[in-house]
Amino acid sequence: MAATTCWPYSTTGAEPSMGVLLQRPNAARAVRVKVCGLTTHEQVHAASAAGAAYVGFVFFAKSPRNVEIETARVLALEAPIGVAKVALVVDANDAALDAIVTQVPLDMLQLHGHETPERVQALRQRYGLPVMKAVGIADAADLDQLALYEMVADQLLVDAKPPKTADLPGGNGLAFDWRLLAGRSWNKPWMLAGGLTPQNVAQAVRLTGAQQVDVSSGVESAPGVKDPELIQNFIAAAQSGN
Repeated sequence: MAATTCWPYSTTGAEPSMGVLLQRPNAARAVRVKVCGLTTHEQVHAASAAGAAYVGFVFFAKSPRNVEIETARVLALEAPIGVAKVALVVDANDAALDAIVTQVPLDMLQLHGHETPERVQALRQRYGLPVMKAVGIADAADLDQLALYEMVADQLLVDAKPPKTADLPGGNGLAFDWRLLAGRSWNKPWMLAGGLTPQNVAQAVRLTGAQQVDVSSGVESAPGVKDPELIQNFIAAAQSGN
């Protein structure tokens, strides 16, 4: 099934090339920021006004950032032109994804569960949308998974591996040793996530060379409650070295 997608990058009404989302970020440009787990109009506006390149909507019932499909549809339609809308799902089946993709105007799927490379490839073909695969990192041994998913995903999300007892696969406010990524690169665009805050994101960018970063709990005043000032501070700090 192919998705009917509203492409946000067009300034003329025409659909832009999918390459806008798939191109590797340029180090000479400002770091791209994704603010994930948005649930209200005010949060979408705050992220967009602060300069977010992506806004993320979580479809995972256990998360305090979970949104219903109709809510996500309204929020996605309110996002300004030029801001990519991303759906985060966790081991979702085809029926659940069909409902999301057919009702919410999206630009990318983010797979944050135990999806196999075969599943990633199948979803790319089914929906015709770019797919970003999250890979949890705790130590150097986990880096091999990035090379595996790089072959099938359009983007990689390099996140902190959650504890085995955690209810959430991400958004736990945990970081990993960023030095593990120093000097490494991949042929696909990648995004750094995990425990990032306005206080540490500039250091994380310097240590890893990341040109894209993802934040959720790091800009919240309470679980699921985004703080506009923290969002603004985070994006300013992420881009401070560029």
